[in-house]
Amino acid sequence: MKDCGLDWFEEMVEHCYQKATEFHEAGTPIIGILCEYTPRELILAAGAWPVCLCGGDADMIPAAETLLPAGICPLIKSTFGYSLNQANPFLEMASLLVAETTCDGKKKMYERLAERHPMHVLELPQKTGDPDARIHWIRELQKLRTVLEERFNVAITDERLRDAIRLMNRERRLRRALAQEMRSATPPLSGRELLDLKSLIACLPDDLAAYERIAGALPGRPADARPSPDNVRVLLTGVPVPHGAERILDLLEADHATVVCQENCTGIKPVTEEVDAEADDPLTALADVYLHLPCSVMTPNSERMRRLGELAREYRAECVVELIWHGCLTYDIEAAYTRELAAQFGLPYLRIETDYSPNDDARIALRLGALYETVRAARR
Repeated sequence: MKDCGLDWFEEMVEHCYQKATEFHEAGTPIIGILCEYTPRELILAAGAWPVCLCGGDADMIPAAETLLPAGICPLIKSTFGYSLNQANPFLEMASLLVAETTCDGKKKMYERLAERHPMHVLELPQKTGDPDARIHWIRELQKLRTVLEERFNVAITDERLRDAIRLMNRERRLRRALAQEMRSATPPLSGRELLDLKSLIACLPDDLAAYERIAGALPGRPADARPSPDNVRVLLTGVPVPHGAERILDLLEADHATVVCQENCTGIKPVTEEVDAEADDPLTALADVYLHLPCSVMTPNSERMRRLGELAREYRAECVVELIWHGCLTYDIEAAYTRELAAQFGLPYLRIETDYSPNDDARIALRLGALYETVRAARR
């Protein structure tokens, strides 16, 4: 499997840093994003490159806690700690950060982040079923379009936006196809390997080419390189797993288990729906897809439960694990709904609340072992 594409992503951060440095030196804007609700298509149509800045490093948290409460989510603290420590070169090279009013912790952290970095914050409506929410979100994207045009002296025409939509749709299709390979009775990848295929920068040509190589090579991947078909099939839901926090996937798969589906924002959620590049108004088409991402900040968020049910069937999950970062109130509250859904499907359920520290690894491993033994007992 050498040069099948998987090896390319083993050095994903280094590749992204090299490309970002080239862009920066050439005067091509780098725009930081902090959530999946920011349409990367608008950034690409402005001639810029979107890079994800969500922090996953526990070492960044102490600096953040000098200004932020210790009790908020580690993703928020780590992201902010990178800024205080000036330790994220992508953040330092960014000409603009685009964020959204998602959870309260992020909103208030962005105020602090704006003290060091130029920012534009989209006001995200949170009642997706309200027609006024759609109107408001379209206006917010129109404002972002204007901000990008004025800041970078570029015209974001409908045709440029359509081209960017087509490019993002291509990336979505490639990533979605790789995720769907996990539906197989003999998944060709581990969940950790699949997670590692998410790049920090969207739509880099080398990344897209690597996705295609991987897709072509997976059918011939030898059995000794695949997870065991006897492994417990895990559906992971809840909070995203940013780069640096992958220990969770390692724990989940340590005891003869495979995470066959990652429903979260670092998994299949943002690549499920494509944007209609041929719509009369491409900006409205963008708004309609992005507004309906089923995040726990939305109310009500019944679409998430509907999708979870579909994924449980599609990926033949044998259990559900819900990951909650400490301080993430919205996902923590929704965990009761997920538990009820799992019960409806007859699936064992486990809620894991943790942060970026490995101090509770042994406790988590013990609880996972009990969960998996329940699954294995049901097989017998």
